Amino acid sequence: MQSIRISTNRIAFAASALVLGAAIAAPASAATLSVGAGKTYATPCKAFAAAKAGDTIDIQAGTYSGDVCAISASKLTIRGVNGRPHIKAGGKHSGGKGIWVVRGNDITIDNVEMSGAAVPDKNGAALRLEGTNFTLRRSFLHDNENGVLSGVNEASTVTMEYNEFGRNGRGDGYTHNVYIGKVAKLYFRYNFSHDANVGHNLKTRGLYNMIAYNRFSSLRSGETGSTAAGKPSYEVNVPNGGTTYLIGNVIQQPASNNNPAMVSYGEEGVGTRKTDLYVINNTFVNDESSRGTFVTIRNATTPAKLINNIFAGGGTVTAQATAIQKTNYRSVAGNFVNKATYDLRPASNAQIVNAGSNPGNSAGGLALKP
Repeated sequence: MQSIRISTNRIAFAASALVLGAAIAAPASAATLSVGAGKTYATPCKAFAAAKAGDTIDIQAGTYSGDVCAISASKLTIRGVNGRPHIKAGGKHSGGKGIWVVRGNDITIDNVEMSGAAVPDKNGAALRLEGTNFTLRRSFLHDNENGVLSGVNEASTVTMEYNEFGRNGRGDGYTHNVYIGKVAKLYFRYNFSHDANVGHNLKTRGLYNMIAYNRFSSLRSGETGSTAAGKPSYEVNVPNGGTTYLIGNVIQQPASNNNPAMVSYGEEGVGTRKTDLYVINNTFVNDESSRGTFVTIRNATTPAKLINNIFAGGGTVTAQATAIQKTNYRSVAGNFVNKATYDLRPASNAQIVNAGSNPGNSAGGLALKP
C-alpha cells in the first residue's frame, strides 16, 4: 500500500491561513475614547471625529464651551464620567442646527448638561436628531432654543429616561423643551420637563408614544429653581394623534401660562393614524383658577380612556363626549401632602387612596395597570 505523505510545511501554511482568515473576519474590538484635560482628546467633538462604530466616549466633568459638531459614527455610547460635563454652545452652532447634530444610528448619550443652543433660523437645538434610533439618559438640557429636536424618520425609536429639560424655547411658541417629529416610537419615561419658554414641555408627532412616570410642571412666577420660571403652553402636545399612553405622570399647569389646555391630542389632524389615547393614573393640577381643560381631544373618533386620574383645580376634564371616564377623582382643591412645595402625593386620609379600578388592556393588548 502506497503511503501518503503530508508536508509539514503545508500544514504550517494552512494553519497560518486559518489564523489570518479569522483575524480578517473578526471585527475590530470597540475602544473607549477619553475626553478632558490630560486625556487623549481635549474635547468631545475631537473624540467623535475619531470614533468608530461600537466605541464608547467618556467625557470627564468640566465645561466645554463652543464644542459644536456632527456625530457621524453609529453605535456609539457617549457618557459623562466623574461628574456631569457641561457642553455650552458659546455662541457657536453646527451647520445652523445646534450643538450636537446626531447623524449616526443607534446613539446613546448619558449624563451630560447642554445649554445655549441658538442658530440663525431660530430653531436650534442642544441635540438635533437625524439618525435612526436614539437614547438619552440622565442628562440636563436647558436654556436652548429647543432641548431636543428631531425630524421625520418612521424607522426610528427615540428613548428618553431620567432627564431634566428646563427653560428651552425662544419664546415664540414654535420652540420647545422636547420636540419629536414623526418617528416610529417615542418612549418618554421618568423625566422632569418644566418651564418651557412659551412652548411645550413635550411635543411629539410620533406614531406611537409611551409617556410614563414623568413630571411636567413649572415654577410659579418669580420662583427660581434649576432654571428661571417659564410660561409654557401645553404641558404635553400630541398634535397628530397616534397610539398614545399617558400613565402615572404628574401634569401641573402654572397659573401663568400661554394656553389653558394641559394635554392636547389630535389638534392638527390625524390623517390615517390610530387615535387610541389612554390617560391612566395621572395627577393633573391646574393652578389657573379662571379657565382650563385637562385633556383636549380633537379629530379623534376613538373614545379616549381616562381612568384612575386625579383632576385638581378648575376647568373641564375633556370635551370628548364618547370618552370612557372611570374612577377619576375631581376636586377643586385636591388633597395633597404639601401642594405649596410641589409634594403632590395624596394625603394619607385622602379618599382616593386604594380607590382605583383595574383599567384593563389597550386595543393592542398592553396591560394599562401601572
